[in-house]
Amino acid sequence: MVFVAGLPGTGKSLLVHQLVHIAARAGRQVHLLQWDVARPGFEASHAGRRYPQVNGVTHAVIRRATGLWARGALADWDERHPAPEHLLVGETPFVGNRFVELARRLDDRAEALLTAASCRFVIAVPSREVRSFIEAERERRSASPRHPREREDASPRVLRDLWRDLASIEAPGRAAGDAPVPYDPILYTRVYERVLRHRPREVLAQDVILPTGTMSVYDFDVQARDLVPTEPEAEAFVREVERGYLDLTTLEAEIARWWET
Repeated sequence: MVFVAGLPGTGKSLLVHQLVHIAARAGRQVHLLQWDVARPGFEASHAGRRYPQVNGVTHAVIRRATGLWARGALADWDERHPAPEHLLVGETPFVGNRFVELARRLDDRAEALLTAASCRFVIAVPSREVRSFIEAERERRSASPRHPREREDASPRVLRDLWRDLASIEAPGRAAGDAPVPYDPILYTRVYERVLRHRPREVLAQDVILPTGTMSVYDFDVQARDLVPTEPEAEAFVREVERGYLDLTTLEAEIARWWET
């Protein structure tokens, strides 16, 4: 299992795209776990329809339910596909409690898998130049997307807001006020290494701008099977979160401190 972790706008989707193609062409059977593919099933469930997005932001109940489901989904996947030719590639944003449950130590079937030598979390860390290129490319794609899923990508404004929020974790003084906060790969790496301190991890520094003008990271030329919840699973996990958080302000406060794993 390989999970590419990082903020939106750090090249995660491109890394996943390239890894999937390399692995498939090497004879691996590739499976995908992606936030934007798994999440809609929870929002569409009968219980989940009580928690719609607001201004494009996923509700706290849906975020927690999706993360809890993912741990069981990994354990089920491992039981169904024990042969070594199977590879699971995941995209784990973590920020705002998006799949951050995979970084937490819990007493369940998934914990041994997530600490095994066969699992790796890769922190995608672009250089300042690469980050600037990604932001400019996001601006261009938001106006002229090459794939329908690109319309769901975080906007350049959201990229900057998320970075400001992340910077405030390590350097609250720098992120105060309304002035732009320059991207800092060292600070960014420290936060994500803290989140992943219980997991096998490595940092992948990206200092080369790859040509992506004529392709979309959401188009795959090889077969990859998505891990998505069944309707009963989505319903069950939303209700589990409801039972655990009768006062949703408690859940919202926990999610606001998503990096505390």
